[in-house]
Formats: sequence, structure tokens, C-alpha cells
Amino acid sequence: MTSGQNDPYGDPGQQGQQPGGPPQDWNAPPAQPPYGQQPQGQPPYGQPPYGQQPPYGQQYPGYTPAPSAPTGYGAPTPMERPTTVRAGIGAFVAGLVLAVVSSIVTFADFGDLIDQTLRESTDPALTEDLARTGILIGVVITLIIIGLEALFIWFAWQGRNWARIVLWVLGGLGVVSGLFGLAAGTGATTGFLTSLGWFQLLLSAVGIVLLALKPSNDWYRYRGWQRANGQG
Repeated sequence: MTSGQNDPYGDPGQQGQQPGGPPQDWNAPPAQPPYGQQPQGQPPYGQPPYGQQPPYGQQYPGYTPAPSAPTGYGAPTPMERPTTVRAGIGAFVAGLVLAVVSSIVTFADFGDLIDQTLRESTDPALTEDLARTGILIGVVITLIIIGLEALFIWFAWQGRNWARIVLWVLGGLGVVSGLFGLAAGTGATTGFLTSLGWFQLLLSAVGIVLLALKPSNDWYRYRGWQRANGQG
């Protein structure tokens, strides 16, 4: 029996030597895995350790985020102001000018207007002062209506759909009331005012129809989209 077989610790010169292999150096660094393979127990490159997730809204490191949609996706085709809007607004402007002319002619001869009011009135309590006051109130109301209509025309020209609706309402009321109010008397002045009234009715009807056509609807819809996206 040799001493090496009885020694439980073996031969000091053969410590660290594996059977069938070269001796092992305990001071050498740990062996690296072959190129392209991950060490055992470690996650693949670009992924967080097991059990850890990236913060909400952030991508995993090493992953390219998906491309986003281009800016302006779904935007409608740019539109110029169509001819129907230009002609429709022009018809309302022309009708407004005729209304101003009619008001000037009506209130030009203030004294005759008071006398006519007194002759046609059936109220015995109506005096000249009351007739004058009523006519002045009518002048003020007429000027306010003309100013408001001019404001609505301007907003409709800028593409405000609510102003177009207001013009429809005012134009429709003007046509209906004008048809009942054009039963005028005789006289050169009255005949002239009657002609102006018919032209006003015709222009209002043309403006209502033109602003209701499809090109006008598309343009007002496009202007609404522009304002909603801060472009107009």
C-alpha cells in the first residue's frame, strides 16, 4: 500500500486536478462562455433582469419604438372660398345696400312721413308728437338691424357657420314679411320703394339658396376643421 492511497487529503501536488483533465488553477478568472452565448442565469442582451419591468410608457432598452403616424394625418384637402359662397354673400351685401337706400328715402322727408302716419292712423289719441317719437324709434331699430346684419355677413364671409344660419333666418323672415308688406299705395316715392323691396326679396332668396349648396357646405365644414386645429 502506497502512502498516496492512505492519505485522505491526497498528494498536495495533485490538488485541483480533475481526473482525465489538466490541473485546475484556483486563482484563474472564471471561464467565459463561447462567443454569441449568454452566461447561465443572465437574461439576453437588451432585456431587464427577471422580475423587473421598465417604467410605464418607456420601451425596453434595446428595442426600437414603432413609428408614429405622420403629422396632419387625416387632414382634409385645402379649399378656397367657393363661388357659391362669394355670390351668396354678395347677394346679401347687395340686399343690405338696398335696405340702406330704402331707409334713407323713407326717412328723408320727415315732415311728410309724420303727416302720412297721422292720416293713415285710426287711433284718435295719436298726436304729432307721438307719431314723431314712433318714427324716430323705427329709425333707430332699422339702423340696429342693418348694423347687425352687416356683422353677420362679415362673420359668414370668414367661414363662421353660425353666421350663415343667422343669415338664413333673417333672409327667410325678410322674404316672408316682405311678401305681405309690399302692398303699397300710389305715388312715385311709393313705387320706387316697392321696386327696391322686390329686389331685396330676390337677393335674399338667391343668397339663401347659394349658401345652402354643397360647395358652400363643404367649405364651411373645412373652415370649422381649421379653427378646431388652430389653423384659422
